[in-house]
Amino acid sequence: MSILLVPGFMADETLWDEVLPRLERFGPVLHADLRHDTSVAAMARRALAAAPPSFVLVGFSMGGYVAREIARQAPQHGKRVEAMVLIATSTRPDSAALQRRKGAIGHAAPSIAFSGLSRTAVASSLHPQRRDDETMIERVRAMGMRLGGEVFRRQSVLERPGDIDCLGGIRCPTLVVAAAQDGLRSLEESREMQEHIAGAELAVIEDSGHMIPIEAPQRLADLVVPWLERHAAGLGGERHSRAPDAQPGLPLAP
Repeated sequence: MSILLVPGFMADETLWDEVLPRLERFGPVLHADLRHDTSVAAMARRALAAAPPSFVLVGFSMGGYVAREIARQAPQHGKRVEAMVLIATSTRPDSAALQRRKGAIGHAAPSIAFSGLSRTAVASSLHPQRRDDETMIERVRAMGMRLGGEVFRRQSVLERPGDIDCLGGIRCPTLVVAAAQDGLRSLEESREMQEHIAGAELAVIEDSGHMIPIEAPQRLADLVVPWLERHAAGLGGERHSRAPDAQPGLPLAP
């Protein structure tokens, strides 16, 4: 079983550092490259071109939009996308206010130096009790600084089209993961995904804000690992169906 991790806005491979060791027990883990493209469709094409013949998708936030587009672009008869995990994401299009902010960024002079994501913006994505956690804030900001200003401009103006009407075409096993205290994506948005994807399950992580892979990595793994184990035999990964030191899972929300 191969796993393709799809990061969120201005996040790099280090987003998954604490989750990665537990996912690697299933097989090779790869990272989608979202640095170069200016549309969700183009990001999906690039990721799909570099992906193995079949794989499990794990998409976080903006990466959830890309993951669903990968599933739509992948040949259905070949079942390239064996399963999908969608974390802290949405099916809704950009709001009018967000579109205006993107327009302002798009018209900004390219010569303006990129100084990273603001501390206020990063703090607002975290659980209220972590909004003064300088270590966590700096970790998120460091990912953005490594990606740089050009990637920031490309990802900031990226249109995230609503795709709720397309969710019925997703046929692979799907797990939707939400954070109970996510200030950027509501539980209602996660429930929309669950309800429109056939057979999808919803799991809610308490005491976490939007940045689940960084704020609650072990609880995220405690959900994803048992879910993958349950589906492993049907995903060509029977030999990995029970990792010897896997952690017990948390209950799924109804």
